[in-house]
Amino acid sequence: MATATATGSTSSLSKSPATQKILGGVFLVLIFVLYYVLIHTDIGTKIDNATRQSAQLDTDLAAQRQSQASYFADKDQLTMHQQRQRELNKALPADTEVAAFLSSIQQVSNVSGINLTAWQPQDEKSEAYYAKVPMKLEMTGRFHQIAKFIYEVGKLDRIINMENIELSEPKLIGADVVVHARCLATSFHAIKKVGGAK
Repeated sequence: MATATATGSTSSLSKSPATQKILGGVFLVLIFVLYYVLIHTDIGTKIDNATRQSAQLDTDLAAQRQSQASYFADKDQLTMHQQRQRELNKALPADTEVAAFLSSIQQVSNVSGINLTAWQPQDEKSEAYYAKVPMKLEMTGRFHQIAKFIYEVGKLDRIINMENIELSEPKLIGADVVVHARCLATSFHAIKKVGGAK
């Protein structure tokens, strides 16, 4: 009996009109189209947008990294320029700095063992980009001490020329010969341009 019912229902499906089969196929196609339009297309659009956004973010990140590298390179270069400027300011200061000049000379005279007896600042002489600041010095000491003094002045950070060196009045003091020396020590400083720029 159960077999008869199953075959009966099969025969009724096979006897269904062709329009019902076509409607069923259209219904399935419509469901597929709706799925594609509503779900698949929306998800595809979101994926495309996310891909474009990711590519844009990668481009922005690369640009930011390039900017960061450029910033650090500029910062390092600025630090080097500032260090170089400090070194140049030691060698060629912006101002006369007579007190610093005398202090440097006094320190060197103490190290070399000479007796600095007199110093007399001379008139400043301006050149195109710098000014000369001469000072007459008088000292006493052994020849090697005076030579060491001149050598040590040459090693200072600040540029100082030792000119017109005269040795005179040798005296025998104990086992040492002490001489009197006169020279012109000339330091320099940068001339400030009009408008306050150096």
